[in-house]
This record gives sequence, C-alpha cells and structure tokens, in this order.
Amino acid sequence: MTAPPRHGTRPLLEICIDDADGVAAVVAGGADRIELCGALALGGLTPSAALVAKAVASGVPVHAMVRPRDGDFRYDAPDVALATEEIGQMVALGVAGVVVGAMADDRTLDLDVLARWRDAAKDVAIVLHRAIDLVADPVAAVEQAVELGYDHILTSGGAVTAEAGADVIAAMVAAAKGRIAIIAGSGVSADNAAALIARTGVDAVHASASVRADWSDPRITAMGFATGPRRRTSVEKVAGLRQAIERK
Repeated sequence: MTAPPRHGTRPLLEICIDDADGVAAVVAGGADRIELCGALALGGLTPSAALVAKAVASGVPVHAMVRPRDGDFRYDAPDVALATEEIGQMVALGVAGVVVGAMADDRTLDLDVLARWRDAAKDVAIVLHRAIDLVADPVAAVEQAVELGYDHILTSGGAVTAEAGADVIAAMVAAAKGRIAIIAGSGVSADNAAALIARTGVDAVHASASVRADWSDPRITAMGFATGPRRRTSVEKVAGLRQAIERK
C-alpha cells in the first residue's frame, strides 16, 4: 500500500528511554519527544517520579508510560486503579502526555478502561500504545481510539517490526484521516526510517536508538538482576535518525 502524501510535514522523532543518561542523549541527538519508561527490557513500565521530573526539566516534551506490570494488557481492578493513580501523578509532574493500553479477553481493546484513563489524563495528550498490535483488527481499532478521544497510536502494524507491518500501518494512517496521529515503532533505525515514512505516511517514528553492552560481572544476569545486556541510548543513533528524517 502506498501512503498519501504528507504535504511537506516532517514526521516527529520520538525516542524511548528508561534512564537519566537517555534524557541527555535525546537532548544532544535532537529528538522531538521522549517516551519515558521504566524497564524497557520488559517493554516499558511506569517510570519513577524522579526520572519523570528530570526528563520534564530537559525541555523536550515527555510522554510517560503508564503500565503497572509486565506481561499482557488484560488488567484486573487493582491494576486499573493503580494505573489511574499513576496517570494523575504523571500529569502533576508536568508531562505532555501519557502512554497506556488495555485489552479485553476477546482480542479487542478494553474500551471502558481506556475511557477511564482518558478522563484521568485530563488535558494532556494520551497515547494508545502497542497493545493495539495484539488486537484482532488494528485498523478497525483506530476508529475506536478516535471515538475515545485519544491523540496518538503507537504501532508496529501488528507485526514484530514496523517494517514488517508497514502495509497495516499505512492502512491505519488512512483510517485515521488526520484525526489521530499514528506513530510507527519497533525496529526503526536510520537505515529504514525514511522508507518507512514514505511507505506509511506516519506522523512520527519511535525508536530506542540504543546500543547494548554486556555487564562487567556475568553474575548480574545469572542472579536475575537483569534480563540481558545493558541497553544505553546512543547520541549518534538519535542524531542519525534525525538526519534520516531531515533528508527524507
């Protein structure tokens, strides 16, 4: 599928980070927005209040992840209540937006929970994250997100990577009709960002722009203190993505 033209609008570059070094790398690399998480190795959880405050102080707009636990997005009442409280805390800390997602048991969005979280977010932006990639029909779910009053959708088009899901992402952009911003994420790099934007017409691309290095002590992973190598945001990779988008 070929995406409609963007009429010269440059897509935004959003970098997901989970530590203080990442904040500095995003600023130095010239990204437009931070998606701030805790525990990116688990797909991103709610970050600490101190990290949120540091990211907000950077001056780069911050969208904070609100995800109370790892695993699936089928939440029970205590999970929902905790996430609702966390949204309020993020808003109070000055974030530009919050990032959430919830599913029902039948592979559809949990519209009741998502509506509750839209209300809790008040006047800040709200992003439906990649939980949408697990629903049976991500394209149809775009209309539901619009009706809920969501501002952005982060998606890989239901595939492991955005590149593999590009046709579905393009269909989601078409379904959005400019009413909600579509962000392409997962496996996005300087090597494929421009082609992905051209193919899908997305409003933004999302990447970790990270490098990985083994821990100096092999017991760190063996003893359960980490799930794998350390991931650190690379200024060079952020800048490379910025340049790839600018050249598009």
